[in-house]
Amino acid sequence: MAMELASLTRCQTVQALALLLFFLLVGSSMALPAQPVMDRARWQVDKVNRRGPSIGLVMSYIDEATALQSSGYFKPWHVHPFIDLYGRRFHIGSIRGVNVIYALTGQRRLNAAVTVQTLIDVFSVSGIVHYGTAGSSNDSMSFGDVSVPKFVAYTGAWTWKKFKSPKESDTELNFGEFNVPNGGGNLLGALKYRNEELYSVGKPMKEVFWLPVDSAWFRIAEGLKVKLERCNDTFCLPTTPKVVCGLKGSSADMFLDNAEYRKFLFREFGVSTVDEESAAVVMTTTSPGIPVIVFRGVSDLAGGEPTWSSTSLMNLASINALKVAVEFIATVGKHKGTTLAQK
Repeated sequence: MAMELASLTRCQTVQALALLLFFLLVGSSMALPAQPVMDRARWQVDKVNRRGPSIGLVMSYIDEATALQSSGYFKPWHVHPFIDLYGRRFHIGSIRGVNVIYALTGQRRLNAAVTVQTLIDVFSVSGIVHYGTAGSSNDSMSFGDVSVPKFVAYTGAWTWKKFKSPKESDTELNFGEFNVPNGGGNLLGALKYRNEELYSVGKPMKEVFWLPVDSAWFRIAEGLKVKLERCNDTFCLPTTPKVVCGLKGSSADMFLDNAEYRKFLFREFGVSTVDEESAAVVMTTTSPGIPVIVFRGVSDLAGGEPTWSSTSLMNLASINALKVAVEFIATVGKHKGTTLAQK
């Protein structure tokens, strides 16, 4: 009886091992097709990087990418016009003779950060240029204007405080102050804005609120002379838009369409534009010390009563932001060429 049990146990063990081997073989065979795809992508990336450093160009909305595609500024590289990585398409080419790799990030900060991090880690990039549309938070910016902020902040990280908690900071959003018809207490309490944790190469972690764009690139942007568009296919603005440098911008994972909160952001933080991605782009590039600049065209008054709808103006705002970004890329490329010639 004992011998029969032992024989049965050995038989079961052999069967189990055979079954395990079968699943391992099936699993490896299913994984095999992915390996040649990754090998081909690595080969393509190596070939792209052998062209030399490129400027990474990122935008968040499809309309912003469409403005670039229809403009004729971008010239695809005939060898590898694009590379698909991690669900995103990275377009390889040039603008005004400068190597450029552009990608549509998708909306909000996680998408923006992942795309920029991929550009930095995979490709040889000398800096990141971010352009797109934004809402205006005060009268310093008009429809169609392009803001080149010197500082951006992420204003979507809060500590949500208890009802009747003592005030800890000058920049808290107290819901009771916005009660209608009269101010007073509100069970929602108040929001205390939080800093971001910035990790940089060779430096200890630092808590920051304001994130600066690259100072050298900002000085170049200040010297740009760009004639912006006043009209699109629908209508014309009453005045020609302008480029405004040195203001502040804010980002949060929400579309702002509330006049009182817009006024609060301007009053407490002095921000002139609001969007969803700029802070993430700047923070991701600041960590490794890669230059970054932001161009945002004003498409609407965040939470106002605009004369025109934001959808009508988004096209014009995208085109104007793109025009400034293109002129900046050409200027940076010319500057690098002059530097190399002098060397």
